Amino acid sequence: MAAAAGLVPLETSIVSPLGRHSASLIFLHGSGSPLEGPFFKSIHQQCLAQGDSGPGFRKWIKQVLNKDLAFHHIKVIYPTAPPRPYTPLKGGISNVWFDRIRIALDCPEHLESINVTCQVLTDLINNEVKSGIKKNRIILGGFSMGGCMAMHLAYRFHQDVAGVFALSSFLNKFSAVYQAVQKNNGVLPELFQCHGTVDELVLYSWGEETNSMLKHLGVSTKFHTLPKYYHEIRKPELEKLQSWILTKLPEEVEENNE
Repeated sequence: MAAAAGLVPLETSIVSPLGRHSASLIFLHGSGSPLEGPFFKSIHQQCLAQGDSGPGFRKWIKQVLNKDLAFHHIKVIYPTAPPRPYTPLKGGISNVWFDRIRIALDCPEHLESINVTCQVLTDLINNEVKSGIKKNRIILGGFSMGGCMAMHLAYRFHQDVAGVFALSSFLNKFSAVYQAVQKNNGVLPELFQCHGTVDELVLYSWGEETNSMLKHLGVSTKFHTLPKYYHEIRKPELEKLQSWILTKLPEEVEENNE
């Protein structure tokens, strides 16, 4: 996908690799930051109204892990979605990756806003490639809306990335992603999914159906069921994700030229 002229670059929060940079991870936030714990239900609407940001999402991940999500050779990039009117907030401005009528499996996709964001995120990918990182050394992923955005970005426009992950995410029933995957004859990036069984915002069955559809269309998938998880992220989930990331982006051995 070619980058579009005139689009404003995304603000990012970056966790630099501890050693030589040889791979990159782009981690997309959701439409809000539901917090872990018993107060989830009462505070979710407040979190949704505030939207999210790259720095805010990085802070949440850091709180869960008690440290940054960091690697010796992988740069972790947390972009902030551009502010836009968001229909579920009655047209209020929020940092969301795309618009939608409501959060529902049978809701039509708002492809116009999705496609614009894909162009902006393509700039981010291209910047990594220009810095010397090969496309097959980049992973795209996200939480909730961010996971949906990552699947659109990878399976429709960047099918040569190393992998895709989607945490507590889903695709709409007649998603353009399914159409793009169906037309592909090559090898597609593997999908890593985690989903809580008691998620009341993005139902477990929606994530399960997304996985089943993509698997049926030829995508290699890993689906982790998280018993008693709501719409949240916990440490065990992030540890599973870290392990998967390292299988897709192993550290490269430097050649000895002596």
